[in-house]
Amino acid sequence: MNTLASQSLNNLKPGETAVISKVNADNSLFHRLAALGFRAGKEIELIRCASFNGPLQVRIGSTDIILRRSEANRIQVKAL
Repeated sequence: MNTLASQSLNNLKPGETAVISKVNADNSLFHRLAALGFRAGKEIELIRCASFNGPLQVRIGSTDIILRRSEANRIQVKAL
């Protein structure tokens, strides 16, 4: 992954770690994601992707969170 370019969380592969650079969401989704720990500057790791375009399991700190792909697509990350 290019360390200079920001890309969607959907583009990470399982085991990859990145830093959240931006959350592009409407006000209610933005606040819900922020409450779960999705904030700019936070380190995030993609644990696994469910098959058949299913949800993603990500880890922020010691917390695992399951995200819809539509939500993950709104989270921009940069590689470490």
